[in-house]
Amino acid sequence: MPQTKYIFILGSVLSGLGKGIVTSAIGKAFQVRNKDISVLKIDPYLNIDAGTMSPIEHGEVFVTDDGGELDEDFGHYERFLGRPMSRNQNITSGQIYYSVISKERKGEYLGKTVQVVPHIIDEILHRIDSLVQQKESEIMIVEVGGTIGDIESRHFLEAIRQLNRNIPEEDSLFVLLTYVPFPNHLQEHKTKPTQMAVRELRALGITPDVIITRSSKSLDKKTLNKIAFFADVPESAVLDIPDVSSVFEVPQILDNQGLMNLMIKYLQLDLGMPNWSKINTLLNNLSSLKDKIIIGIPGKYTDLVDSYISVNEALKHAAWVHQYDIELKHIPTELLEESIDNLKLLEDLDGILVPGGFGDRGTEGKILAIKYARENGIPFLGICLGFQLAVVEYARNVKNLPNAHSTEMNSSTADPVISLQESQQDLENLGGTMRLGSSEVVISKKSMIYELYGNEKINERHRHRYEVNKNYFDIIQDDNFTFTGFYGELAETFELSNHIFFMGVQFHPEFKSTPWASSPPYQGLIDAAIKRKQNGN
Repeated sequence: MPQTKYIFILGSVLSGLGKGIVTSAIGKAFQVRNKDISVLKIDPYLNIDAGTMSPIEHGEVFVTDDGGELDEDFGHYERFLGRPMSRNQNITSGQIYYSVISKERKGEYLGKTVQVVPHIIDEILHRIDSLVQQKESEIMIVEVGGTIGDIESRHFLEAIRQLNRNIPEEDSLFVLLTYVPFPNHLQEHKTKPTQMAVRELRALGITPDVIITRSSKSLDKKTLNKIAFFADVPESAVLDIPDVSSVFEVPQILDNQGLMNLMIKYLQLDLGMPNWSKINTLLNNLSSLKDKIIIGIPGKYTDLVDSYISVNEALKHAAWVHQYDIELKHIPTELLEESIDNLKLLEDLDGILVPGGFGDRGTEGKILAIKYARENGIPFLGICLGFQLAVVEYARNVKNLPNAHSTEMNSSTADPVISLQESQQDLENLGGTMRLGSSEVVISKKSMIYELYGNEKINERHRHRYEVNKNYFDIIQDDNFTFTGFYGELAETFELSNHIFFMGVQFHPEFKSTPWASSPPYQGLIDAAIKRKQNGN
C-alpha cells in the first residue's frame, strides 16, 4: 500500500464557515480526476457521538448505514461524494477519553501516569492510522472541528502536528479556512482575524500551506496578497470563496483558482484532467429553474434551519428533477397549537412534510398540520415521528379513537397506537441504543411506494425507539388506509388511497438523497405537489 497523503482542513477564529463544504469540495475535485479519497471528521466535544445532542444546539444528527449518529457534515460528504460514510470516520474527544480511561481501568497502563501526552495523543494517532489501513485510500481528507485557540481541540492539533512531523513533507498539507469580515461602514475587507489565526496556529507548531477565505463579497487582489504576505504563503496559495447561490459551485470555484495545482505541487501528485460534466449539468439545471412550489415543514426545531438540513436538501433534489425551484416554509408547530386561526399558515402550501423529532413539545401542532393536509387534499409525507403522528391522527379523527396517542408522549394513553419497541424496554443508557442504521423493508407490489422505488425490497436508514402497535393494525387499516411496508412485524410505511399523495415512512430516506439520485418518497411528494399546482388547486 502506497503512503497515504493527508489533507487537514482547519478552521480559524469563527465557527460555521463551512469546513464541511470545503472538505466535500476538495474531495469532489479529486473525484472528478478519478482519485480515490476518504474523509475523516474530528470533533472536539466530549459526547461519544452526536446522537444525544439537541438539533437546535448542534444541527441535524446524520445517520449512516452502519448506525452512526454523526455530525451534519457527513450529510455534505455523502451528497457531494455520492458514497456512504461510516461511523468509523468520526472521532470525538469523548471516544478518545473513554477508550483511554477504559484501558487504564483494565490495567493496560500499569505503573504509568496516564496523561494527555502521550496517551491521549497516541490514541488519536492510533484511530487515524486504523482508518487509513481500513480504507486504503490514496488521499485522506481530515476535517478538524472547532476553531483555532479552542482548549477542547488542542489535543487533536497536537496529534496532527506529531503525525505531520513523522511523515515526509510531501505527504501532508494544511488548509486553513478563515473569515475575512467586510464591515459595511468601512466598505473594505479586514484581514486581522486571519493574521491572528495564522499566528495562533503557528504557536501550536502547525503552518498552513493553503488559506481559503470566506466573505460575503469576493476579495480583491490587494487583500489576497496582503493575507499571503502576513501568512508567509505564496500569493497563489490564498483562495477566495464568496457567498454563492449553490454550494455545488464551490469545487469548481476552488479548482479555477488553482487549488489542484497546489495539490500537485505540495503533495507531488499526478492528476489528470477533470470531468465536471455531472456538476455542470446540475448547475446548468439550477440556473434555468422554470417555476416554484412551496413546501411547508411543521416542526419543533425551526429556530435552527440546519436541524432539518437533509430534509431540506432532499426536497430540493426532488424539485430539481422537474427544473422547479422550491420555497421551504419552516413552521413552528407550537404556533399551530396556540390558535386554530394559525392554520392559515398552511393555506398557500403546495405540499406538507412533517419530519422526525423526539418529545412532546409541538406534537399536537404536528397532528393539526397532518389533519389539515389530509382533509384539504394537500400532498403529505410523514417521516419517522411524522409517520407515527399521522397514524395517531387517523386513529383519532377517522377511526373514532379520540384518546389515541404514542406512549412516548402519554404513557397512560387509553389507545397506545404507537408504543415502545420491545427491544427498547429495559435499556439503561440512551446514547446509541435506538434502532439505528440501514434495514431491509419489504413493500407491497400493489402500492404507490412500490411504484416509486420499483422494487419490493428496499434498504433505508432508521433512527427511532417507537413503532406502530401491531395490536392496532386491524383497527386502523381500512379500504383507504393501508400499511404497505414491513420489517418483520414492524410497520414501515402507510398510504391513503383516496388522496392525491398521503404517505408516511418510519425510516429517513432523506439521508440517501443526492442531487443526482433523489429519494423516492420525496420525489413522490414533489411530483404530487407540482401536479396539484398545475391543476390550479
